[in-house]
Amino acid sequence: GVIVRLGVVITLPLAMLADRAGRRRMLVITAWITPLVCALGAAAPSFWLLVATQTIGRPVGLAMALLVAVVAAEEVPRNSRAWTISVIALAGGLGAGVAVAALRLADLGPDGWRLVYLISLVWVPVAVSLTRHLPETIRFQAPHATGQRLPIRRFGVIGAVAICSNLFIAPASFFQNRYLEDWRGYTGGGIALFTLMTATPASIGLLVGGRIADTVGRRKVILVCTPFSTALLVLTYSLGGAAMWALALCGGILAGVAYPAFQVYRAELFATGNRGRANGWLTAVSLAGGSIGLVIAGQLIDRGWSFGTTMGLLAIGQGVAAVIAYLWYPETAHLELEQLNPQDTPPASDER
Repeated sequence: GVIVRLGVVITLPLAMLADRAGRRRMLVITAWITPLVCALGAAAPSFWLLVATQTIGRPVGLAMALLVAVVAAEEVPRNSRAWTISVIALAGGLGAGVAVAALRLADLGPDGWRLVYLISLVWVPVAVSLTRHLPETIRFQAPHATGQRLPIRRFGVIGAVAICSNLFIAPASFFQNRYLEDWRGYTGGGIALFTLMTATPASIGLLVGGRIADTVGRRKVILVCTPFSTALLVLTYSLGGAAMWALALCGGILAGVAYPAFQVYRAELFATGNRGRANGWLTAVSLAGGSIGLVIAGQLIDRGWSFGTTMGLLAIGQGVAAVIAYLWYPETAHLELEQLNPQDTPPASDER
């Protein structure tokens, strides 16, 4: 898991090129590379070659995802940015749902796992559609400076939040399947059912959270929802049966409420000329935090710590992230990107 995350070095140049070559070009390129490379995992003759395919495919997919968020922020009205992030997250959840449902294929036999990777090819038609129909964003087409330095304070604050929050988020996600299989006796199909039944309703939280973040503001949503959602998710690693399902459901919904408020800042607080670069570096910082969390969790679990105690320790990072965001993030609701980044030239009114 850590090795695959180190592939983020591939994400960075792709994100930087988006600031020079354009959002459209890099989004189309990553949309083609991601499913094709990930699907190669189906033919991997060894574990380490499988790791190699995912070490390339995953970071290219991350570049694609961050460019989708950048395009959305640059295109939508000022009072819809968090809402748009929530809708994108819903679409991402549908894609993740396909991946989770595909886990059932792993139960078909010794080579069933190969079909899980082959499913990646269902996204090739998306690449075809983007190639034919995706326009360049109006803000990238408007005059803007390139090669500017990143605002250190803004990047530092958002980076600190990314590291702290991913200390918990990455292990909680990565070890869920192992926990359900080894401690609760779930099969691949059972894991898929649990994930779909508890994570799918989180879409309610995403929609509500996006709307609240655009009307009430981002910081309050983060401060209120993050600690409660984290506590509930930690408890899912301590309790079984119906209680585990209920806690995962409620924790997922609350985490969904906080998600748009967290994510929208990554595009809002950087100018057009370095928005892609900033998001690339923030992705790298996030994965660094997640990798640290994975190493800590893996070591503690192998030393005999329970999953619940391990996740409870790492959850401290989520609380720190919420406090940092509330105290030092600016409130960005209702403001145009050019008000947040005065160095940018507003697009012509007829373009908007």
